[in-house]
Amino acid sequence: MIKRGKSKRKRRKTSPRTSSVDVQKRIIRAILIMGAVALIIIFFFGDHGLYQLYTLKKERNQIQENINQLREEKIALEGEKSKLQTDQKYIEELARVKYRMAKKGEKVFKVIEKKDKKD
Repeated sequence: MIKRGKSKRKRRKTSPRTSSVDVQKRIIRAILIMGAVALIIIFFFGDHGLYQLYTLKKERNQIQENINQLREEKIALEGEKSKLQTDQKYIEELARVKYRMAKKGEKVFKVIEKKDKKD
């Protein structure tokens, strides 16, 4: 048998005091949520946030690669410097190739290529 009729639930009467307490709780909860969101945004995008650390790490790696490249170039230049100071054959070769110099009695021929004329 199913009873139909008044439900046994009693409705709570809202008093002005409980509604203001509920409003205060909602306001406090909203402030805490906004504060948490602000802290999360600062954590990721602030001056010392994760995004800034990521970009600094990337920039650091690029600078380190540049430093390594400059060190290799320095070593190569120091090797060439020592060759220029000591190796007479290297100096002669460089003078012939780069500055088109020749020893006495040698003949220098300059090859001129013909340009193809398209008619």
